Amino acid sequence: MAKNTDATVELIPHKTHGLKKLLFSRAGLFVLLILLQIGLVAGIYMFVMRFTVLAILQIVLLFVMLLYLYNLDMDSSAKLTWAGLFMFVPVPAALMLLFTQFEVGHRKEKKRQCELIKESRKCLTQNPLTIIKEELIESGTSDLCYYLNRSGRFPVYENTEVEFFPLGEDKFNAMVSQLKKAEKFIFMEYFIIDEGLMWGTILKILIDKAAQGVDVRVMYDGMCEISTLTHDYPLLLQKHGIKCKPFSPIKPFISTSYNYRDHRKILVIDGKVAFNGGVNLADEYINRRERFGHWKDTAIMLTGEAVQSFTLMFLQMWNMDEPETRWDECSLLYPSEKTDGFVMPYCDQPLDGERVGESVYMDILYRSISYVHIMTPYLILDNELEAALKYAAKRGVEVQIILPGIPDKKSAYSLAKTHYKSLTEAGVEIYEYTPGFVHAKIFVSDNQKAVVGTINLDYRSLYHHFECATYLYRTACISEIEADFQETLRKCRRVTPETIANEKLSLKIRGRLLKLVAPLM
Repeated sequence: MAKNTDATVELIPHKTHGLKKLLFSRAGLFVLLILLQIGLVAGIYMFVMRFTVLAILQIVLLFVMLLYLYNLDMDSSAKLTWAGLFMFVPVPAALMLLFTQFEVGHRKEKKRQCELIKESRKCLTQNPLTIIKEELIESGTSDLCYYLNRSGRFPVYENTEVEFFPLGEDKFNAMVSQLKKAEKFIFMEYFIIDEGLMWGTILKILIDKAAQGVDVRVMYDGMCEISTLTHDYPLLLQKHGIKCKPFSPIKPFISTSYNYRDHRKILVIDGKVAFNGGVNLADEYINRRERFGHWKDTAIMLTGEAVQSFTLMFLQMWNMDEPETRWDECSLLYPSEKTDGFVMPYCDQPLDGERVGESVYMDILYRSISYVHIMTPYLILDNELEAALKYAAKRGVEVQIILPGIPDKKSAYSLAKTHYKSLTEAGVEIYEYTPGFVHAKIFVSDNQKAVVGTINLDYRSLYHHFECATYLYRTACISEIEADFQETLRKCRRVTPETIANEKLSLKIRGRLLKLVAPLM
């Protein structure tokens, strides 16, 4: 595919700020405080080293912990981060690593999740005539399906219609229409729910449907309890006949489970229709409330056989704390019309040691022939994913990435820019969306493959969050996804060697400092 550079706007170089302005800025203060802390640690270290026994014990501890660290099944970038922490604060770093590795507070959750996955595998079956189709074998999609079934039951389906929504507003309108048609059940699982027009409109429909006898269940991440919803919100919804619960609610005890958040966005209606994508239930996602400029997000709606997988995903999470597990809704199957292409919903969970989301992305990068086009809000890469992006570009594949022009998190924005030089030198083209914030999580390749879901290109999504996405192969909507990418590209500025060199010094310093702990963020 020809490269589209004429339709983009060049990034205007920033002037380098003077030393005086840097020193009296927040970034300068941050650097000063870091240096003071380093000096304090060094002073304490020199004091402790005066005591021979303590010094020897510290050296022994450091050696043992490094030996333990480098024998862990952990990303190499994370190992380097921990090793760096051992050098500065060996005892606190050692205790923190052991705390995370011993899974304090979430062993029961991990065991329960594994039991549910094993129990629910019988609910869905792979059509043997689908998996052996020649086009799936030749494209590697059948191999990907076999891999995904290591962590759950995620068949590849035919007979599923896919509708693509280039904006959150489009998804919202479709959601309202489909929710009003619900007859049996409504399952909703979202990372963020916030009161406003979007959630208020949906909630009114849910209350009406619950009054009509529809089984309405709502699940949201427990972090909402300290950001958008009150602690008693489930009780408020239950008064209206809606079953509601937070995932991993905040409790007054220390636990590693707080690191694993439910970042998924799933809506299933009657087993007929399912929604997936980046859009949460808050007004900024439909541009009714402005945060960080124009909010660019995407989603899809599935109608047909593949909806079963999203029903299963929801029930696997819902049943985590249920005394009796039920999977009845997974067996609901409605007549589907014959459609082109194949659809494979899947999820990624941090408790099984498999980096499913990253593996799917890398599979697309390694098998791509002409192009891979990506939208993501964050770019905080491990070594393997960065190598895959660079390798694809170096072998002649057009790799283009669209990132936010207006960030929601300065730390993530700074870290993303630390990858710019290495990626662009390898031939990866990076663009920033000038109207505002990109929250879409899109991969599209060769007019044949695409992924739409919740999985960002950062450590939290790839390592620590519960996530979900939909893999598409030769479905009709792939051309629409690519067309939306090109339309978005026209509103972007391209990152060049000049713009990288002329970035604000404070931004560069922040990014390099944060890169020391990026795998832990």
